[in-house]
Amino acid sequence: MVEFFDMGGYGFYIWISYGIFAVMLGYNYFAPLSRHKKLIQTLSLFYNRQ
Repeated sequence: MVEFFDMGGYGFYIWISYGIFAVMLGYNYFAPLSRHKKLIQTLSLFYNRQ
């Protein structure tokens, strides 16, 4: 099991890159959802004032 995490001496770099990938994947999923929600709120406020 230790050999799996060590990955031939490159484990630190590999696991860091997996972590960065996971963070960016999460950001690319949740950021558009947040912007969409904010846009819907802004448009509803704009059209409800008229």
